[in-house]
Amino acid sequence: MNQSASTGSAPVYLDHTATTPLAPGVFEAMAPYFTEKWLSPSGLYRGGRGMKRELDDARRRVAAVLGSEPAEIVFTSSGTESVNLAVRGVALASQHRGRHIVTTQIEHRAVIDTAKHLEKQGWRVTYLPVDEHGLVDGDSLDAAISDDTVLVSIMLANNEVGTVQPVRELARRVKARRPTVAFHTDAVAAGFLPLDAGALGVDLLSLSSHKVGGPKGAGLLWARRGVLLQSLLTGDDRERGRRSGQEDVPAIMGMTRALELALPTHAERANAVADLTARLITGICDGVPGAQLTGHPTDRLPHIASFCFERVDGEALLQALDVQGILAASGSACSSATLEPSHVLKAMGVPTALAEGNLRLSLGVENTEAEVARVLDVLPRVVERLRALRR
Repeated sequence: MNQSASTGSAPVYLDHTATTPLAPGVFEAMAPYFTEKWLSPSGLYRGGRGMKRELDDARRRVAAVLGSEPAEIVFTSSGTESVNLAVRGVALASQHRGRHIVTTQIEHRAVIDTAKHLEKQGWRVTYLPVDEHGLVDGDSLDAAISDDTVLVSIMLANNEVGTVQPVRELARRVKARRPTVAFHTDAVAAGFLPLDAGALGVDLLSLSSHKVGGPKGAGLLWARRGVLLQSLLTGDDRERGRRSGQEDVPAIMGMTRALELALPTHAERANAVADLTARLITGICDGVPGAQLTGHPTDRLPHIASFCFERVDGEALLQALDVQGILAASGSACSSATLEPSHVLKAMGVPTALAEGNLRLSLGVENTEAEVARVLDVLPRVVERLRALRR
């Protein structure tokens, strides 16, 4: 990264939930597909058939790290498209069974906005509440399932506060009540967790390439064999008729390599970042008066530390940290351009005045102890200065 103009040193990047740098070897895996291997996998000539074989091989490799079958992998352009295909695709394909969807109040906007759009078209949507730690109550899920429910979508881990949901247990509850209900989980933020799609007990799982060290412009949907799914795009029959459009082969190859590097080593990677995250949490809670950690105290992603600070404006905090060469976020990356408090914090019952002082720090494997020490030195002074301006 470029050096910070203010400090003269390299910036401390703590926004890995928004995007991650390419993992070592990923660009090299992509490079040939920009140059000598640029033919379309749909071509019936020898070169095209060769590209199709390489694309099929990438699908097999992805399936292997997810514990699934190649035919269950749908390549998409992003995690957002994957979520849309899961939620909208299942709803449209299953409307003969019912028009009711269950999700939560803390989902990513890709889920919530899609659900709201379906509501305008006549679907009924139940938005489950969460407790003060961001956890869904299993009994409320049981009560929400009805005869016309066709889909439940509950994220595996929250991208803002890091709370990990007991998805395996929640999926078991749903199947016990109505086996035909499809269960989708947004696992885009969960690159440090074990991701065995079948073992989770879900029917659909969404991932995004650039959240795990891969390139932007690629994602995937794992859809269990037999799940009803209607394509959102029309124009051809690629991806077994589930997603039309020319495959972005370089991005897919990069994503494949990134997943092969990240998922089998999730435990080692998680341990590496967890120690640094724990130091951040302890240092900030001890060093900044009135700092409040958000999310579940133990059932949380190992790389996310989210705080609320009394009498601090979140936007001003981010700008002040940026001047000091610390790159962070407030709320989710997809909504940080707005001045509205996070919908996740609202759902958790955090008062608006406190939610406005939110800071999310998300680490990656390249972060260091020295960078954490720098944050712990800078942040308390920045918060103190901002509070002084409000007196």
